[in-house]
Amino acid sequence: MVEDSQQGVLISGEENVAVRIKLEREARGWSTNSLSDRLNEAGFDMNPSAVWRIENRKRRINVDEAIGFAEVFGIDLRNLVGSPNLAAKARAMELIDAVVDAFRQTQRASAAFTKARVALDAYLAEHPDIREEADVMVSNAIAQAADSHLLEAYGPAPGDHPADGNGPSGDA
Repeated sequence: MVEDSQQGVLISGEENVAVRIKLEREARGWSTNSLSDRLNEAGFDMNPSAVWRIENRKRRINVDEAIGFAEVFGIDLRNLVGSPNLAAKARAMELIDAVVDAFRQTQRASAAFTKARVALDAYLAEHPDIREEADVMVSNAIAQAADSHLLEAYGPAPGDHPADGNGPSGDA
């Protein structure tokens, strides 16, 4: 059985959209007429009665209409279909999107790294005379990139003074 506290996250996307449309409209102080006018001005044909019926789950919403609502509200379509509890906190949705996007970038980077490493290993298997030198170059380049990233992200470690050649920049 699903706990009530989780129910807000687990309700259907269409239910989320209906709740979110009403929340967004009311947060802006717009009537259903005003929202309908804005949708029509943006090129999405919608009468006030249809807005009311969607908000009250008397009418289903299609994808084109959802896109129109998201555009008029100035929000991402993913946020429109997300949990109303989280969606009401726009900053939380932005941060959640940032985390998910960063994760996807990490996955793509990991796949690219694996592909490049496999290609290098295959090449070095055919050229064993340069394997040791190539492995050292890769290790040094990765270590330098990691040091640079750490320095950029966190600053110098206590006691490190890059200017004197003893810091993480490898100037020693």
